[in-house]
Amino acid sequence: MPPTPAVDHLVVATTDLAHGVPALAEQLGVPLAEGGRHVAFGTHNALLALGGSTYLELIAVDPDAPPPGRPRWFGLDTDAVRSRLADGPRLLHWVARPTALPPDLDDHGERLRLRRGDLAWAVTVPADGSLPGDGSGLVPTLIAWDGAHPTDTLPDAGVRLERLVFAGPHAPELRRRLAGLGLAGCVTVADGPPVLRAELRTPHGAVVLDGG
Repeated sequence: MPPTPAVDHLVVATTDLAHGVPALAEQLGVPLAEGGRHVAFGTHNALLALGGSTYLELIAVDPDAPPPGRPRWFGLDTDAVRSRLADGPRLLHWVARPTALPPDLDDHGERLRLRRGDLAWAVTVPADGSLPGDGSGLVPTLIAWDGAHPTDTLPDAGVRLERLVFAGPHAPELRRRLAGLGLAGCVTVADGPPVLRAELRTPHGAVVLDGG
């Protein structure tokens, strides 16, 4: 089982994988690996290892999937998120592995158990499909894997997450929340205008993904 607590994965969203995969691959200078489908949410993804047990997920609505019986996660059904993705893939959110999923999930959402192939996990998702907290993407979705982890089989393309940076008007509250989950040392939380930024090192140099 991957070590905890840690940044589990970055959520980069796109309007569709057919355009988003080549666009992000060009930006990073490396190919993405095929992911899979999330039947419960009508989405699918492509993946990229970021070193250790951290990875990047490029996610989009699956055009071949029937409408899910609930709102899609990460706010993908909302006009606000769709507008953020209009110009291409965008860093939308992050998923964290705390030491353990807390019994009181507060506004992280409800605890769901999902499975795809050899992967099984518990994850927090608000019932309305919104991003946790204030919708900025800074408050993490929480995840706990049951055995296998996606990075166990992902190829290493030489990309590494150097730093994950957040800023916003509620930075002190976010610091307290992350500290309570054991995640304070995993990210940088600064005061100032809203920021969601991942600093990556690739074989071709530094690349910054931001939330727009």
